[in-house]
Amino acid sequence: MSIDQWSKDVAARVAERIRATRDAAGLTVPELAQLCADRGLAIPRTTITNLETGRRTSVDLAEFLVIADALGIPPISLLFPVGTAATVEALPGRAVSTWEAVAWFTGETPSMEIPPAGSERELLDTFRAHDESVAAAATSTALAKDRRRKAGTTLDPSRRADLLAKAAGYEELAFDDCRDLRTFRDRMRARGLTPPALPAELAFVDQPEDHSEIGE
Repeated sequence: MSIDQWSKDVAARVAERIRATRDAAGLTVPELAQLCADRGLAIPRTTITNLETGRRTSVDLAEFLVIADALGIPPISLLFPVGTAATVEALPGRAVSTWEAVAWFTGETPSMEIPPAGSERELLDTFRAHDESVAAAATSTALAKDRRRKAGTTLDPSRRADLLAKAAGYEELAFDDCRDLRTFRDRMRARGLTPPALPAELAFVDQPEDHSEIGE
């Protein structure tokens, strides 16, 4: 297959996913065009129609991103349709499973080797590990607050004691998770990396410790 034909096939694959997703969402072409305009990029309805019908054989990257957001799906789902195609030609002459193509695109191709420090793959892995640390801290913190809240609203002594015991356990876990998250973020900064913003409920993780009352 020529590179030109491969490029056209990529555009056709994206166009088919746009059409199928738009139809499933019950959107007309004019409605999709308006959603794109609402997101700051005016895409004429004729552009969408020509793309879906094959009269246009290329996709602008900016249009690709905005259309995906307007359709409410990850851009990768337009490019590599997981679940609808067993294989895809990710690059000219390189047909792989669709899931393998997704992993390649997102930098998650399985590997037995540790990526070199500072490599693009290592950076992606670091930020994914940070996401996991945030999720763990958020979950344990929420569970601790929930059990503590429930303990404060029950009049059953035995249930209250049980909830308080569970709250104490979750609070200890939340303390460890949040401390680990703070350490992780400090290490990222020490490498010159900027950690993502924390959710509001975990904002305290980045706040400096106040020891002003100790010893008073």
